[in-house]
Amino acid sequence: MALKVLDLLCSLDHTFEGWFASEGDFHSQQARGLVQCPMCGDSQVRKGVSAPRLNLSTGASTSREAAATAPAPVPPEGVSAAFQATWLAVARRVMAQTEDVGDRFASEARRMHYGETEERGIRGQATPQETAELLDEGIAVLPLVLPQAAKEPLH
Repeated sequence: MALKVLDLLCSLDHTFEGWFASEGDFHSQQARGLVQCPMCGDSQVRKGVSAPRLNLSTGASTSREAAATAPAPVPPEGVSAAFQATWLAVARRVMAQTEDVGDRFASEARRMHYGETEERGIRGQATPQETAELLDEGIAVLPLVLPQAAKEPLH
């Protein structure tokens, strides 16, 4: 089976590749909000300008000429591909080494701070007001947007 490889950009101009069964598959997934930037999680994704290419299940590419002339994706100015890869690796490490407590984040952080439960790495959601209250109480928190790609296994 051949997969269509597209160069994609989010609204912040992070560049990444997407592999789809067809052009229609890309548009279908995009319309359902399933295509997200692995750097920031943005689902406002558009196709970039690229030479068309296919990945075939046998590992062959379309042609040597097309592969040789296809432009490499260029990250936006000031954001290198190495930085993007490093950020994704860090985000995956955070996911692997913390417990997701969801919307109970503020209460769990307080329980740990006041010695009601053992300290451990947690992540979750807190409103801006909850975050401000935690900081006022001397509880260190770090707002961090984890890209969806960090939440999924590597293929």
